[in-house]
Amino acid sequence: MSRSVLIALLATLSVGVPGAVLAHAANPAATARVDDAKPVLVTAEQWRAMRETGQRYPMFAAERQRVEREVRAAMAAGINVPQPRDLGGGLTHEQHKANYKAIAGAGALYRLTGDKAYADYARDLLLAYAKLYPTLKDHPAGNSSVKGRLFWQALNDSVWLVYGAQGYDAIRDTLTPEQRRTIDDDVFRRMAAFLSEGKNAAYFDRIHNHATWATAGVGMTGYVLRDKALVDRALNGTKHDGKAGFLRQVDLLFSPDGYYAEGPYYQRYALAPFIIFARAIQQNDPQRGVFKRRDGVLLKAVDAVIQSSYGGKLFPINDAMPDKGLDTEEIVTGVAVAYSQTKDPGLLTIAREQGRTLLSPDGLAVAKAVAAGEGRPFDFRSMELRDGPNGDLGDLVFLRRGGANGQALVMKNTQQGQGHGHFDRLNWLFYDNGQPVVRDYGAARFLNVEAKGGGGYLDENDSWAMQTVAHNTLVVNGKSQFDADWRVGEEHPTTPLFYQAGQGLQIASARIDKAYDGVVLTRTLAMVEHPDLAYPVVIDLFRAKGGKATDYDLPLHFNGHVITAFDAAHSVRERPVLGQDAGYQHLWVDAVSGPSDKARSLTWLLGQRFYTYHFGASAPISALLVESGANDPKFNLRREPALIQRMQGQADASFFSVLEPHGAYDPTAETVSGATSQIRDIARLRGADAEVIVLTLASGRKLALGVADEPSKTATHAVGIDGQAYEWTGPYARFDR
Repeated sequence: MSRSVLIALLATLSVGVPGAVLAHAANPAATARVDDAKPVLVTAEQWRAMRETGQRYPMFAAERQRVEREVRAAMAAGINVPQPRDLGGGLTHEQHKANYKAIAGAGALYRLTGDKAYADYARDLLLAYAKLYPTLKDHPAGNSSVKGRLFWQALNDSVWLVYGAQGYDAIRDTLTPEQRRTIDDDVFRRMAAFLSEGKNAAYFDRIHNHATWATAGVGMTGYVLRDKALVDRALNGTKHDGKAGFLRQVDLLFSPDGYYAEGPYYQRYALAPFIIFARAIQQNDPQRGVFKRRDGVLLKAVDAVIQSSYGGKLFPINDAMPDKGLDTEEIVTGVAVAYSQTKDPGLLTIAREQGRTLLSPDGLAVAKAVAAGEGRPFDFRSMELRDGPNGDLGDLVFLRRGGANGQALVMKNTQQGQGHGHFDRLNWLFYDNGQPVVRDYGAARFLNVEAKGGGGYLDENDSWAMQTVAHNTLVVNGKSQFDADWRVGEEHPTTPLFYQAGQGLQIASARIDKAYDGVVLTRTLAMVEHPDLAYPVVIDLFRAKGGKATDYDLPLHFNGHVITAFDAAHSVRERPVLGQDAGYQHLWVDAVSGPSDKARSLTWLLGQRFYTYHFGASAPISALLVESGANDPKFNLRREPALIQRMQGQADASFFSVLEPHGAYDPTAETVSGATSQIRDIARLRGADAEVIVLTLASGRKLALGVADEPSKTATHAVGIDGQAYEWTGPYARFDR
């Protein structure tokens, strides 16, 4: 401890302390009181190391300067702890949010600079909360099932507690015993009790991200206050039996591969309390080995959420906002702590792209390694992330080629995400050249934009974004999967059939037999390379097997400007709406091509590349070009185009297609090359127990993919036509002719 900090600390401790105590500094009781207030989430020795060396490393120094600007601005504005009244995005909501950031930042800056003004500011803020908080009842705004006191939902109160505890820990030993007791009892103990006792005990014991934040806040409060009972409640649930609490959440919310039950968007959000509290556990109870629990699942979770991204943005599957990315504060936290634990040099590249780190020992380790040039490109790779605590509740598959901004195919076969899921099993997305090409709508919400539904979910989230037609998967009889009941969906996982990421051919397949009564859905997606094609193409085979005449719609939500399209009748004078419910009421019909058994194509331009989608089916289909935004008087929906393939009155159906990236468009040089597809035809051949999709290329060569009805590794299959035979053993095979 520096001399100036020691003087400041002694001066603070002298306020209100009897002279006899000061005269006998060696008194054990007095020493115990001082020791009882030392920082425990980050030790005084760790703070000292950061203070002495942090400024040498640009990333750490820049983060300190950023936090200094924020905290200095807050200090200049004065203490503002308003009576809560607003929803997310409102003035009081944002002020309390800014306050917990200021408390955490001021605490860190006090330790890093020795400037007691920071500690005094955090103290005064906390004392103001100590006056306000005991007077509060349930928040007056919003309709959350579990209201907070400072915020409209208890989740935000938990977040306040997580960050507030960190700041308080850093300054607690600067306070008089009376100030500590006041803040301990009237802020932190009251908040911990509110979140975990009485009517909120069941909320605290949930297996859900809201409870993760609550357990983290209560547990960190327990460490700071030296309250073992609070720590145990956080770790093992309100009954202290291990059937709930933080450790149980680690065991149940992540798959063995690190996939989080609610999907990447909420994995990003939930990562912060998991990682922050885990680090506090590791700091104070290292014998628990929390980062080794379940074969290091929390560290796998950091890798998994980074893998679930493209171009720095998270894949918007489930209940997601498409603009959330790797630069969010939660993933900055995850990267820093994970690097500190693993020393994976790929994480340094992510940290450098994030442009910031933490004011913590973990952040210092990142900044030091980045400055030493130890970073390596992050390994964005093809992979299968199993879903469910035992890995048997579906999967999320990434097929990649070409690195971070090359091609990425996402096949979504996961669960409903505990109510944060969409009805879109067997959905797919495709990214190329830094852009989302086949995209997903995500959630209908303007987060914290109070003018749009108070910043919460819009009505259109239910009527559009959560409906099956809003996604790239099959709709049966105009209804959403599981009849749009997520609780039913959670009971029936998707069955992965196979996954393989080989050279030149990457492929995955999955099946669901309970999304619709009496209909079995099977989808196989492959990313295939060929020397006559400039880029990998995506081959898609979607099979439906039903027991009676059925109507099928297969949407493709594409991104770009249509260049050429199939012959169709266009809606010129009026714009009809496609349907009345299940999301169809939000689709305008722009063009319709009548039923045909011939393959058709659609070409669009996105960025500086062309994309051609060739498609056909086992029976005549209509092709509809539609756009979202109908029946939307408040303009809540984005206007996005889609192609719908429609087959009517068939028990069984096979939809087959290929998506081909090709060519280049240079608007600066005004040049165009390769604007014409290099695939001349697509056809389907049916055998007794398998199908073959045949692509005829402009060069005259043929590329075929055979897919068996069942995934047996030993079964043999034969499909032939006009003297041409395709024979293979196993669930799939590639043919080049």
